[in-house]
Amino acid sequence: MNLDRIRLELARDKDFPDGSSRHGYELVLPLDAQGKIDLERWKQTRERCRVHRFWRGEDDEVGHMVRTRGGQWAFHYDVNGDPDADETGFRLGEHCFKPGEYVSIKEHDGEMRTFRVVSVRPL
Repeated sequence: MNLDRIRLELARDKDFPDGSSRHGYELVLPLDAQGKIDLERWKQTRERCRVHRFWRGEDDEVGHMVRTRGGQWAFHYDVNGDPDADETGFRLGEHCFKPGEYVSIKEHDGEMRTFRVVSVRPL
């Protein structure tokens, strides 16, 4: 099963008017030909579908890409079993992960932030 490594970096916002390459995520996911998450392939490779959150000034976090009971995609971190540590993506299943595209993620603090896809490459 082919998987892709996707790098997301913080887009411009009130705290980072120029965006930031030091704040973001690296994802390992199966993508279809349009660059969308391939649900069937994810089901077969879910243990390999990882998320790495990097945020300057904070410890890195590593977890898995999961689907919630409501069908949303989320990042699940193994932080003492705390479900509040999970982060959800806004309609991630509908987004194309191609360089230059944008995705939104609701982070630990409840803030929705926008990230730019900066690279997608085969794993």
